[in-house]
Amino acid sequence: MSNLLQNTSLLNWDGSEGRNTSSAPSWELEPVPAFVNPWDVLLCVTGTLMSCENAVVIALIAYTPTLRAPMFVLIGSLAFADLLAGLGLILNFIVTYIIDSGFVTLLSAGLLITAFSASVLNILAITVDRYLSLYNALTYHTEGTVTFTYVTLVLMWVISTALGSLPVLGWNCLEDESTCSICRPVNKNNAAALAVSFLLVFALILQLYLQICKIAFRHAQQIAVQRQFMTTSHSSSTTKGVSTLTTILGTFAFCWIPLAMYSLVADTRSPVIYTYATALPAICHSIINPMIYAFRNPEILRSLRIACCWCMPYSFTMRPRTPSDV
Repeated sequence: MSNLLQNTSLLNWDGSEGRNTSSAPSWELEPVPAFVNPWDVLLCVTGTLMSCENAVVIALIAYTPTLRAPMFVLIGSLAFADLLAGLGLILNFIVTYIIDSGFVTLLSAGLLITAFSASVLNILAITVDRYLSLYNALTYHTEGTVTFTYVTLVLMWVISTALGSLPVLGWNCLEDESTCSICRPVNKNNAAALAVSFLLVFALILQLYLQICKIAFRHAQQIAVQRQFMTTSHSSSTTKGVSTLTTILGTFAFCWIPLAMYSLVADTRSPVIYTYATALPAICHSIINPMIYAFRNPEILRSLRIACCWCMPYSFTMRPRTPSDV
């Protein structure tokens, strides 16, 4: 993610001065750097791991007929976004050390912005799906939910693509390095807008999960009143649910908020080492996503076990699916 993460083209990974390309036209091929940034190698390896892991999730969902409920469609969309993010990291490494063209750099940056924006928005969509499955439990398993899911997916990807196209459409700093954000070639205004948008999405996800907790506790209390006491299993289930939501929110906040806040306060003069240090957790969140949203699901795990044994029968037990399985 070198071009996207270098806060200027004059800085190497340790903050020392390097080549100056500000006087050259932005669309010309630039000299290929002789020094390979170890951070870039780490990001490329991370992107490769990210792509392989999410490709497995997509394959399992695509080739298992029983995994067609709305929540599995959302998990597949999340995996596809994270797969694109991994491919974007690999492409960015190639652009930096092999091609290094201004226009291809913009395309690479646009792909990464699109992929990570879609990843965050898909997490929001999964949260909404969980909320609706509890709030409208009687109407959740209807055709309307399927339609709503696909409309939401189209809207999310349109928004993500629009955000990713901004650098190509001119919202970049290739012509004026002084306007670069910590993530070149994204300029300061673009980076600030993306950071604020992320913080708003996080606030919405937090609010939805608080509502989910309230509904879950309300259901537990109703069961307790009907049975005159709360059984150990119900208490344990509620506690486990709250623990799961805390893990999801905590991981999401830990990975993304440092980069979002740093994007708001830092500029092109800030040490690039801090940019890599805050960006790496955000990138690694796309590796954690399959573990949280896919591989914790018993049916996806069952599909994975069968696939690993080179046997793919599809006579799985059909049962109602709720987001609590995710």
